[in-house]
Amino acid sequence: MLEMLHEFEVMLTILYQQFGEWLIGPMSAISYLGTEDFFMLIIPALYWCVSVRMGLNVGIMLLLSNGVNMVLKLAFHSPRPYWVDERVQAWSVEKAFGLPSNHAQIAASVWGVAGASIKRGWAIIGAVVIILSIGLSRIYLGMHFTSDVVVGWVVGGLVLLLFLRLEKRLVDWVSKQELSRLLWASVISSLAFIVLIGAVRLTLNNWAPPAEWEQQAIRSSGEGIDPLHMETAYTLAGTWLGMLGGAAWLFRAKGGYDPSGSLNQKILRYLVGTVGIMVLWFGLGQILPREADFISYFLRFVRYTLVGLWVSAFAPLLFRRLGLVNKERKLKWDA
Repeated sequence: MLEMLHEFEVMLTILYQQFGEWLIGPMSAISYLGTEDFFMLIIPALYWCVSVRMGLNVGIMLLLSNGVNMVLKLAFHSPRPYWVDERVQAWSVEKAFGLPSNHAQIAASVWGVAGASIKRGWAIIGAVVIILSIGLSRIYLGMHFTSDVVVGWVVGGLVLLLFLRLEKRLVDWVSKQELSRLLWASVISSLAFIVLIGAVRLTLNNWAPPAEWEQQAIRSSGEGIDPLHMETAYTLAGTWLGMLGGAAWLFRAKGGYDPSGSLNQKILRYLVGTVGIMVLWFGLGQILPREADFISYFLRFVRYTLVGLWVSAFAPLLFRRLGLVNKERKLKWDA
């Protein structure tokens, strides 16, 4: 049944790709709007310069949605179209499983929460356009079956609805907790990413991707596949711990952070803060090992914890020291 559906969807992808290679550039640019790298640049800008609440909401949604997506990808362990059909042009490269589309899911959940946070008609319409465009770009680039994208939209929408329903309760709960309890909650929930994803991964210990997938992927894109890796779990867990733990510490122990200020202050904050991100994210990434072993995974967890701490706490404290903020105030989630 699924194979018959995929055969039909391959024909849709081939038809879509016949619009021409001139679309590769625009579609790749649209696809980039649904990547972790893009939000690695956007989330700090929101948190440091626009709104603490929006920055945290977008960051939390990005991490939660990625975690859910990784669990589902492992559970379904479904191929990508260019892994199974030589007629599909691979105009990008992906090594993880296909269902559901992570780009489509992130688009629905993260761009959705951004539109909901702004609470303006133009923002909601813009978010819908971006969400649809990102999903279509993934089909055109040969990275997903149409069903992968549709399921990604549905899952992302459900995660978004659940978050919007629970956000006020969570904010109320956080406001009543001591710092120590918030830090422990950050640690435990961070480890939950690794445990949950690892548990699903264990169910595939006696299963291996068909050799044909690897062979066809190499013929189509020049690169193989690695759908059973665990790197993403440690990335998500470390970033979650650093971001939430850092925010709790900043606002409970260090007087908080006010993202308002002059345009020059905000530009300087972003430039200075981005240098720190590049040192921790890219710089350490070039030094630390990237093997599939416990030490490499642990060091990845530490690196991304430092990135999260830098964005949520260390950079704002540096901005204060450099005189790039007007004042500090106690935590206000609508800041």
